[in-house]
Amino acid sequence: MTEKTYSMKEALIFSQRIAQLSKALWKSIEKDWQQWIKPYDLNINEHHILWIAYHLNGASISDVAKFGVMHVSTAFNFSKKLEERGLLQFSKKENDKRNTYVQLTEQGEAVLLGLMDSFDPESNVVFSGTLPLKELYGKFPDIIEIMAIVRNIYGDEFMEIFEKSFSNIDSKFVEEEGKLRAKETGEKEFV
Repeated sequence: MTEKTYSMKEALIFSQRIAQLSKALWKSIEKDWQQWIKPYDLNINEHHILWIAYHLNGASISDVAKFGVMHVSTAFNFSKKLEERGLLQFSKKENDKRNTYVQLTEQGEAVLLGLMDSFDPESNVVFSGTLPLKELYGKFPDIIEIMAIVRNIYGDEFMEIFEKSFSNIDSKFVEEEGKLRAKETGEKEFV
């Protein structure tokens, strides 16, 4: 039998600390997120699905569920609503008839790019809460411990997709006059 490296009191204090901090942070994140996407008549799940479809470029519903941290039926139902609005299209692959795949339509991509263009950091409470740390340390928090916890829960593939979306933003977008815009096709970097 392996000896525990923690006490029951430490385990309870840590678990409750992370639960209460996560709930408080999520409440602010949720409010910020909803305010950002409200003009586009989207909810958080729909926006997340558009985000995943954009960055995975042809994700299966299972991938959407996994990387969107939602049940498969939730991923499918919200994807169906996005399809009805003309923002997503469903497809099957010739060599994989079991899975349903989603892809952004031109209209869906336009909505997602419009959202990115409309992002206003100054109206984002969570972002504003990190500014004192940026001013103190010269950079935004890496949140490496939280990322390690998430990696241990959801795995390496989840974190690879997580990082890919931010790498895509870095390589596929430019900032002009304080706004993000997608690079023109000729401007895109090739990996």
